[in-house]
Amino acid sequence: MAVNVIVYNLDEYPDNAKTITVDQKTVVPVGGEGDEKWVLSFVTTAYSDNTARTAIQDIYVQEIKAGWLKSSGFTSGPYAIDSNCNQLEVTLDASIGYTITLSSGTLTADTIAKDMEDKIRALTVADAYKLAYMNCSVEHKDGRFWIISGSVSPYYTGALRSSVKVAKVASDACYETLGFDLPIDSETIAGVSVKEALVTSAYTTDTSPLIIGTGTGVVAGDCLMITDGTNTDYFAVLSGTETSVEVAISGVHGYTGIAHSYTTSGTKVQVLREQDPEQAPAAYYDVVDSITRWGIKSIANQIDYTS
Repeated sequence: MAVNVIVYNLDEYPDNAKTITVDQKTVVPVGGEGDEKWVLSFVTTAYSDNTARTAIQDIYVQEIKAGWLKSSGFTSGPYAIDSNCNQLEVTLDASIGYTITLSSGTLTADTIAKDMEDKIRALTVADAYKLAYMNCSVEHKDGRFWIISGSVSPYYTGALRSSVKVAKVASDACYETLGFDLPIDSETIAGVSVKEALVTSAYTTDTSPLIIGTGTGVVAGDCLMITDGTNTDYFAVLSGTETSVEVAISGVHGYTGIAHSYTTSGTKVQVLREQDPEQAPAAYYDVVDSITRWGIKSIANQIDYTS
């Protein structure tokens, strides 16, 4: 059943109500092999420019992956924002990066998040990425700044991705002050490929090398986990090849790299890579209510409320 949602610009044009229609439909999209797909639709008869009578494109939501980036969480406010600490370069989706300048003052995290969101939404960007910036959300929760792209996509990576990146601007200190120097983002996490292989020769603790199968691409300096489902060890690769891994032994290195012995029955190694400590990349919009609100916001932010 279609639902009509009335939206306003209460600050500037409070008497000019506009209508957005939210519905669930079945469509046969190009590339869908002729199969019907259930989608959420968001449409309006309002214009993005009342003078030119520019129509607003309908939105059909099939996927709800919205790219995101969160700061380290190792910094805390209030934050001193000034001329030496007020700029960030923000890149949403596959666009170029754009510099924003934050308002100065000794500010709380929530105030900075709102200012950051306003500055990102106000950027003039290429039409292909207009919605990503116009609908971008920034919030501060659990000690971290979150920036969420205003687009949704089937992908966190690739040319059609929904993603967020933040970079340092010259010598400006804002990047470090707000904790964006050690971020976690959906594109990076989604791009991590975990490699693993079976142990191909029985291993005795405090010996070297460890013999494993191909496919991990492991090199010196990598960290590995070995497990048989009962015992688990974590160790560094000192040298060797992809299939013959040199590990620390007490007589040579002063410590035992692998504390347990392992057979070839059900024993594997896995190469360790950076992960999100909060078990991501989970979709930022993970319930129907949140993606519906996103669709309404996406249309509402394009409407011309002047008449």
